[in-house]
Amino acid sequence: QVQLVESGGGLVQAGGSLRLSCVASGSSFGWYGWLRQAPGKEREFVGCINWMGASKVYAEPVKGRFSISRDNAKNTVYLDMSSLKPEDTAVYFCAYRIDNVVTTTPSAYNYWGQGTQVTVSS
Repeated sequence: QVQLVESGGGLVQAGGSLRLSCVASGSSFGWYGWLRQAPGKEREFVGCINWMGASKVYAEPVKGRFSISRDNAKNTVYLDMSSLKPEDTAVYFCAYRIDNVVTTTPSAYNYWGQGTQVTVSS
């Protein structure tokens, strides 16, 4: 079965950077997504990468600031965040979709990690 474990969250000052990691097991083809949920808000799409890392999609609020990459040897997906804003504060989740269809819809993902908290101070 697919297992996803996120790490790297924490407190950072506005304008700073963080790298989130997602160690995946039991997965191969499909898409890895990063999604986030702020308190009192619905879960929203951040970005995703296909299993080979050749294709990436980002949500408009994070374009140019966030970058997704994949290290196949380590079976790890990364979310590099820079120029962080207080609005980026949320629990960030790593997710996996089994098939080879691009999706920006949170409900379309089949497996989820536990999430890691990212807090950006003003």
